[in-house]
Amino acid sequence: MTAPGTEPDNDTPAGDSTTPRSSRRVRRWWAGVGVAALAAVLGITLAVRGGAAPACAAPPSGNTVHRGTASFYDAGRSGGTCSFPGPPADRRYVALGSSQYAKAAACGSYLDVTGPKGTVRVLVMDQCDGCGSSKIDLSDEAFTRIAGRSQGIASVTYRAVVDPPLDGGLTFRLKGGASQYWFAVQVGNHGNPLRSVEAKGPTGGFRKTARQTDNYWTVEDGIGPGPYTIRVTDVYGHRATATGIRMTPKQVQRTTASLVAAVSSPPSPTPTPSPSLSPSPTAAESAAPATTVEALAGAAALADSRC
Repeated sequence: MTAPGTEPDNDTPAGDSTTPRSSRRVRRWWAGVGVAALAAVLGITLAVRGGAAPACAAPPSGNTVHRGTASFYDAGRSGGTCSFPGPPADRRYVALGSSQYAKAAACGSYLDVTGPKGTVRVLVMDQCDGCGSSKIDLSDEAFTRIAGRSQGIASVTYRAVVDPPLDGGLTFRLKGGASQYWFAVQVGNHGNPLRSVEAKGPTGGFRKTARQTDNYWTVEDGIGPGPYTIRVTDVYGHRATATGIRMTPKQVQRTTASLVAAVSSPPSPTPTPSPSLSPSPTAAESAAPATTVEALAGAAALADSRC
């Protein structure tokens, strides 16, 4: 029997005369490393399979110039992943990879894309599932303005258009199925990427909405039957407020509220809508809202908590 304090130096446990405890500890450590590595691999696999967004997903903004390649496609009459009523009238649009589409944060913004033949301005309308962080997918009409169609893929640079001139003010479109118990609105004709959308009914204060990947902003428990006041803020701090938005799902409601400058003189109190987007607006749809625009500090976007 060994006296207390005089155990063998090799830490051999009772009943095991061949395996030192130090060797067992090494084996356990390697086993732990193996488990951790396996867990990491499984975690990565699950993240990929679950479609997890990149850690720093954000739309192009400010003065940053991006370099990459462009291909082309035809969305037909679809408004893309951004769920627009249809493509823009000039059919110059672009689909971005998931990191720059950023769960619809890029929807409705504009890019200037430069290729071998020149530069074209395009509306962000879609997500390109096969595009990485440096590849974009242009419409046929846009691609042929910057490169020869026979090239198939062209080297390009592109950058966000800060405060693009727009024809008219903000538009709003309630989603099919929206009601006083479930609020879902799409904001259009805003130009810059949006940071937040808040809404309220005739009573109560503003409620924050949650942006969905289909480019609708929702309040799950609703905010009543309307009419609504909606406050929109872009990534540069511009803010505009529109009033009199009615619960008329799938109809485009036009307003004179604007985050950026219009291309021409201020619109009349009853602007004429584009037939391709909506029927003639009612008085409530055409009512001129109050508009507040905050100062822009250079061309830098506000800090994004996701990055």
